[in-house]
Amino acid sequence: MPASDALKDDATLLFDAVREAGELGRSLSRRSGLQCWTKPDGSQVTEGDLAINDLLAQRLNSARPSYGWLSEETPDLPQGRMAQEKLWIIDPIDGTRAFIEGRQEWCVAAALAIGGRPVLAAVYRPLRNEFYAATVGEGASLNGEPLRMNDPARLEGAVIAGNRKALSGLARLGITGDASGQLPLQLRLAYVAAGRLDGAVSIGKRHDWDLAAGELLVIEAGGAVSSSFGEGYIYNRPEPWQQGLVAAGAKRHAALIEALRTL
Repeated sequence: MPASDALKDDATLLFDAVREAGELGRSLSRRSGLQCWTKPDGSQVTEGDLAINDLLAQRLNSARPSYGWLSEETPDLPQGRMAQEKLWIIDPIDGTRAFIEGRQEWCVAAALAIGGRPVLAAVYRPLRNEFYAATVGEGASLNGEPLRMNDPARLEGAVIAGNRKALSGLARLGITGDASGQLPLQLRLAYVAAGRLDGAVSIGKRHDWDLAAGELLVIEAGGAVSSSFGEGYIYNRPEPWQQGLVAAGAKRHAALIEALRTL
């Protein structure tokens, strides 16, 4: 079904804002003496994360004041956002360590969810000039070129990215494990959508802002995404996280879920 005019307007707003945010990140990544801090959970945040968060909040919230807001770099107010059907889900910089170290493996990721499901997604990797975008029902693209995944059911020989806990259990099936320590979750999902990886798995809690945009990319490229138990994601719940990740073409996704159940 073609996107409505309202959703098209939201897509233009989101995609333009993410491009602008990525360019801001590009300029800040070249700055010497970048300020950074350690958050209470032990993760790092930089002045770049906060500046991009502020830019996206200004662009998106000022244009759509009735939409909810969930971002890694904004204190969460569950009651406020859950009262809204439409929710922006934002990761200003996914891959902050790479950003701090001057490497390329970081991106700006943002999604719009309606009724708990993502309908728009943008993942921008500015240092590689890679802009991934998706609109529900209209497909996914990389720099405007459509993405469509291959979907074999076999796991043997598949290149699967993930955390070591998940990969160690799957090694007996003949997969080629890619620990992807250099790639944040949103880029792993974008790579699955683009066919650069055959799948992605992760065991443990994963935040909504690490998943929402990449999930829609994979789904609109013909794949499937779920928790490590095979359950679909619902966003805009009281706790903004999901239990694990399995992403691949639909047939390979089913095979991965079955394999994980035996671990």
